[in-house]
Amino acid sequence: MSLIAERLNVDCAHRFIATAFAQDDAEAARAQWRKVADQLRPKLPKLAGFLDDAETDELAYMTFPPQHRAKLHSTNPIERLNGEIKRRTEVVGIFPKEDAIVRLIGAILLEQNDEWAVQRARYMTLETIAPLSDDPTVSLPAIAS
Repeated sequence: MSLIAERLNVDCAHRFIATAFAQDDAEAARAQWRKVADQLRPKLPKLAGFLDDAETDELAYMTFPPQHRAKLHSTNPIERLNGEIKRRTEVVGIFPKEDAIVRLIGAILLEQNDEWAVQRARYMTLETIAPLSDDPTVSLPAIAS
C-alpha cells in the first residue's frame, strides 16, 4: 500500500471513529463504536483491536451529564495547568533540592484547586457533580457559608 493510500485510510478511520463521539448518549456511542470497529476490522485489524481494547476508557466520559461532557473530553484544563507549572519552574531555573520543586509544584496545584473551587461557571462544581456520587462528602458546599 502506498504512503498516500495509507494516509487516506488513517484520515478516513479518524473521521469514522469521530462519529462515536458525536452521539447523544452513552448507549448510542457504544453502539457506534462497535459498528466502527467491526467495519474497520477487515482492512485495519490492528486498529479494530485497539478500538476493542480502548472502548471503555474512551467512552467513559459519556456516562456523565451532557453539560459536563465537553469539559471532560477536552484536555484544555490539564494543558493549562502544565503550562503554568512550566512557566513558574522556568522562572526559578535551578532548584537547590528536590524538596524545593515538590513544594513549588504542590503550591501551584493547591492554588489551582482553590481557583477551580470558586470559579463556578468555568468548570464543574460540586453541586453539578453531587448527583453522580454515592460519597456524602461530595455534596458538601465548595465554600463554607
